[in-house]
Amino acid sequence: MNVLIADKFEAHGQEALRQAGFDVTCDPHLGGYDLVDAIKGIEPDVLVVRSTRVTSDMLHAGAKLKLVIRAGSGFDTIDVAAATDRCIRVCNCPGKNSVAVAELTMGLMIALDRRIVDETDDLRRGVWNKKEYSKARGLMGRTLGIVGLGRIGFEVAVRARAFGMRLIYSDVIEHPEMERELGLSRVTMERLLEEADFLTLHVPGGSDTHHMIGRRELERMKPTAFVINCSRGGVVDEAALADAVRNGMIAGAALDVFEIEPAATEAAFSDPIRAVPHVYGTHHVGASTDQAQEAVADEVVKIIRTFKETGKFLNCVNTDDAVMA
Repeated sequence: MNVLIADKFEAHGQEALRQAGFDVTCDPHLGGYDLVDAIKGIEPDVLVVRSTRVTSDMLHAGAKLKLVIRAGSGFDTIDVAAATDRCIRVCNCPGKNSVAVAELTMGLMIALDRRIVDETDDLRRGVWNKKEYSKARGLMGRTLGIVGLGRIGFEVAVRARAFGMRLIYSDVIEHPEMERELGLSRVTMERLLEEADFLTLHVPGGSDTHHMIGRRELERMKPTAFVINCSRGGVVDEAALADAVRNGMIAGAALDVFEIEPAATEAAFSDPIRAVPHVYGTHHVGASTDQAQEAVADEVVKIIRTFKETGKFLNCVNTDDAVMA
């Protein structure tokens, strides 16, 4: 059985697959037409990706392709509808990077409150300005509004509770056990926007969440509030966010994801929001810790081995009925 890995993937995961008898090809630079050609030439049974986009053309190029695995929690970079039409299963690795994303979220929260990026930049330029940076409000007692209380939202709540923060959340699903365990309160989105000192987003991408935070939502927030997005770029209207920060509607923002991101791991980045003061950014690295990637690799190996040994598809996002329709 052939496995094509078209992205970065842990070496121990590759070795585990080879030891299990799979023919493994790993090329993290494949994408676009190159990936189409590679699929035609290698004829993989399984395609593994992380950030690489999987299009209809790629799926149609795979005469033997039976399974596409996203080595991460989301799957909006994969054309699931086209996969379903081709009777190809799409699986993911939910929850394996939750702690990593939660850790980055907390780091960005602290960085915003203490203006760590600005302070470091001034020091590197030889500027000492203690008076300017002695104005942090602190996290203890502040209200954290969590939008989306899934695995990542839960891990953020666990850590924020240790900081003594007041926790509120908005979600389409009620989570009474988490509420009791962590002292969370479920509120309407409108109330969350009005009360949050920090707003953190942990929702999937797609049409249901596209620009769910826009000008109207930002206008409801406190002028001292911060927005943090470590979910998907399209969840926040970046133009509205940039205007809100520039005009003092909110105090600032931190983004690990952007509406338009380079396809390559190293490339120029021209998104205008990158230059807005009080907006911090990271390179879509929320899940990029050694611990998270090792856990994801182990899950990918488990999915592939289970498929080979039992014919079952773990964490399948297109159901049996959909695939066979």
